[in-house]
Order: sequence, then C-alpha cells, then structure tokens
Amino acid sequence: MEKIAIFVDVQNIYYTTRDKYGANFDYNHFWYVATEGCEVQKAHAYAIASTDPKQRQFHHILRGIGFDVKLKPYIQRQDGSAKGDWDVGIALDVYEAAPTVDRVILLSGDGDFEILVTRIQQKFGTKVDVFGVPGLTAQALRDVCDKFIPIEESLLLKRF
Repeated sequence: MEKIAIFVDVQNIYYTTRDKYGANFDYNHFWYVATEGCEVQKAHAYAIASTDPKQRQFHHILRGIGFDVKLKPYIQRQDGSAKGDWDVGIALDVYEAAPTVDRVILLSGDGDFEILVTRIQQKFGTKVDVFGVPGLTAQALRDVCDKFIPIEESLLLKRF
C-alpha cells in the first residue's frame, strides 16, 4: 500500500476556488479520491485561527475528515497590511515527512513551493502530486510536480 502525506494550504485553496468558480472546495470528496488504496501517514490542513463560529465549525469538519488542523493567528499590521500565511510551516512539515512516505500530496497553487517540490524529489525520491485550480496555479509548480490534478467541478461543493 502506498504511503502518502497530505498538506493543504487552506487559504490558497479557499481563495482560488472562490475566485475561479464562486464555490468551495469539497474536502470530503477530495479525501475519498486522494486516499483510495493508500495509507495516510499524515494529513495537515493549515488555516488561520478565527473566533468566527463558521470558521471554527469548518475546522471541526476538517478534523472529522481526518486532518490535523494547524492554526496560526491572523496578524494585522499597523500600516494596515496583514499577514497570515503558512508557507514556511508547510515547507518544514513537507520536508520532514517526505523521507517517510512514497508520495506527498500538496493542495496549493503557490509557486513558492516549487523549490520544495524539486528538493524532496531529488533528495528523497518522493513523488509529489499537486492539486490546484487551473489558471491560478503557478506554472513553475505545475512543471516540477509529478502529477498535477486540476481542481474542477467534481472537487467542488455543489452550488444551489
């Protein structure tokens, strides 16, 4: 059985699916598709902490699916800008998990992960699949991954 580790850049997936499709990502269906016939070693979803009840409920849903939800505070700077990304945390966790699994599944369109993907492929021989929104996933990331799986209608929650 193939050993996998899953890493979700929740903010990236939320904004790219919303911007392109006006819909939300279906994490339950993703889990079914991505884990079939595999042994999940790790599954982390990286999100921003919130006191909003809907966000907290969403984090509970992710945990119920099987994700370890990692939360980071949203930082509002004095100049009005904000910070709340998990890129370094995701990169460290992926790098640490890569030698223990056959395949890493990364959900993000962020081109900053290109060097990480290349490094774990070269150093550990680990395969990397990237799930991302077509047109909103960095081409550099698509070029280096072993398999790009486009997030399309089948991976979205149905809109009514």
